[in-house]
Amino acid sequence: MSVGKEIRTKIKSVQNTKKITKAMEMVAASKMRRAQERMRAARPYAEKIRRLVANLSQASVTDYRHPFLGKAGGNEGAFRRVGLILVTTDKGLCGGLNTNVLRLAVSAMRQWEKDGAADIRLANIGNKGLGFMQRMNARIVSQLVQVGDAPHLEKLIGPMKVMIDAFQNGELDAVYLGYTRFINTMKQEPVIEPLLPLSGERIGAPEGSWDYLYEPDAKTVIDDLLVRYVEALIYQAVAENMASEQSARMVAMKAATDNAGDVIKELQLVYNKARQAAITKEISEIVGGAAAIAG
Repeated sequence: MSVGKEIRTKIKSVQNTKKITKAMEMVAASKMRRAQERMRAARPYAEKIRRLVANLSQASVTDYRHPFLGKAGGNEGAFRRVGLILVTTDKGLCGGLNTNVLRLAVSAMRQWEKDGAADIRLANIGNKGLGFMQRMNARIVSQLVQVGDAPHLEKLIGPMKVMIDAFQNGELDAVYLGYTRFINTMKQEPVIEPLLPLSGERIGAPEGSWDYLYEPDAKTVIDDLLVRYVEALIYQAVAENMASEQSARMVAMKAATDNAGDVIKELQLVYNKARQAAITKEISEIVGGAAAIAG
């Protein structure tokens, strides 16, 4: 019965794994609800500030034009110095979430190089993307790991400021934002979006004609507002990525739990067959021995 003992040990091991994956599924489901609430709570602020920026981006509003708006125009192939803020997770066990966005980021970086980009800089938010880009020997200028279960703007300001300042100082021609957009519990979409310069596609069209009175002056107000807007976009991307992470982890752990159940059933079937074969063999030996004695 040594074979039967090995099978029982394996069944016990798979049962323990099933308990772990089931617990992780329940934890992810709880975190997913909170992450979705944070993501949706941030949307009204982002939409309101977007409308303000859309109005301020019009040349007729003021003679001052911020550097974030001044470089609009031209195609992606014209950018020779590109920055990418890449948002991934700190932990794994969330299916192909990180793999998909990293594959998209690598494809975009190769396309930029093909179009003539000589300088590509990365700001990594999340340990998985950081480790991957380090293995690729990419130029990483800032990083943030151990973000936690909730995004905090004060933690994000450091890595994002490196990219924002580089663009504002003319060291970069464009900055992109890569993350996983939350669609629903079963679907998450990896995206690489243009962040800077702020184009019409990103800020949208103004709603009607607006006229503002600036206090203390237009430059101070617009400078602060556009920086806050870019920060809001990055914060929203991190919030979307966290909601996607918990949803993907819940789905992945549910699939792992179901697969563990299937493996346990198969092992139990194999164990029962081995046990029946062993019993049949013992009975045959007993019967054979009895027949030999009787003969």
